[in-house]
Amino acid sequence: TENRSDLEDLHLYATPREQRFRRFASLEFEGQLYMTPYDFIQAVTSDEPKCAKKWRSLSKQELNQILMETPPVWKGSSKLFRNLNEKGVISYTEYLFLLCILTKPHAGFRIAFNMFDTDGNEMVDKKEFLVLQEIFRKKNEKREKRGDEAKRAMLRLQLYGYHTSTNSVLKTEGEDLVPRSYWDTLRRSTSQALFSDLTERADDISSSLSDTTLLVHFFGKKGKAELNFEDFYRFMDNLQTEVLEIEFLSYSNGMNTISEEDFAHILLRYTNVENTSSYLENMRSSIPEEKGITFDEFRSFFQFLNNLEDFTIAMQMYNFASRSIGQDEFKRAVYVATGVKLSPHLVNTVFKIFDVDRDDQLSYKEFIGIMKDRLNRGFRGYKPIQRYTTFKSCVRKELYSR
Repeated sequence: TENRSDLEDLHLYATPREQRFRRFASLEFEGQLYMTPYDFIQAVTSDEPKCAKKWRSLSKQELNQILMETPPVWKGSSKLFRNLNEKGVISYTEYLFLLCILTKPHAGFRIAFNMFDTDGNEMVDKKEFLVLQEIFRKKNEKREKRGDEAKRAMLRLQLYGYHTSTNSVLKTEGEDLVPRSYWDTLRRSTSQALFSDLTERADDISSSLSDTTLLVHFFGKKGKAELNFEDFYRFMDNLQTEVLEIEFLSYSNGMNTISEEDFAHILLRYTNVENTSSYLENMRSSIPEEKGITFDEFRSFFQFLNNLEDFTIAMQMYNFASRSIGQDEFKRAVYVATGVKLSPHLVNTVFKIFDVDRDDQLSYKEFIGIMKDRLNRGFRGYKPIQRYTTFKSCVRKELYSR
């Protein structure tokens, strides 16, 4: 591995997303950094790596062995990443793709598949999927910090496995004036893939880069298999479920429910709320008797959050009428806009957390403005939230320890 101080200097030239990937990645092969499935789970559920990461260099034999043990897509499950653990390699562009999946509604899965399926044959092959590599690389090149070209070239090698030239970036007039999410960039660019050099470039990428766990999982060890929509949908749904299960289990201590307070901790963790203690105290006083939040309730709420844009439109209709909404209106707006049914207890808990003026009404500012931050998960650093230990939490942990 190159001199550590030189590598740390590259951090100064990296964007926040790149910095987070480099901080959690633990493997290196031929100069390119990779995450393991365990690293990825840590990156989306933890504030910092549990221990200081040292990039371990993989030999070609070790990489081949890892890829040989990768299961095919039809053997996928909501425990795939946990089962693979350290036996997998995930590239930077795949990391960005997986982050996109975590915050997308199920209705968006078909859109994502169609974006990759550039020839419209209802199947995605390896070449079509590798267009993703070029799209994200081009987006990142536009964001690169100016400075030492040699350092930036080293950083590109770490993230993409090959040297690139910013002169190759395709730009349109005024394109850089509007910041775009990676999902928007993917949606916008893949629709133009057949009319650019992206698909031709995918051939060059395929021949110059090593296979990854995701590529083998989707397209087989020889790279000749094709991915249908059903398998693609199942993979995306399983990934969302797996991350939610990990978060839920980290608080449930083996029980079937988490406390309402723990639910509040998880929600507020992904926001820029400064005074979280007031929200927690508000909820404690409003819900004196703990009933608990089940995993089904937990998952349904986060599925709803992935549809936040559609729900925002419904909320704005009330907002424009200069009114807040009550619990029944909230529940109905969620179902109409997203098709997700939230339990009365879950809705009541959400109101008790965010209804800071305690009028049993929820305003646009009280809820939507805060929850939009949650969709940035993984794309920026986390704000740790102090967990207050209650008597009931202690009892739950004591029962579990026995």
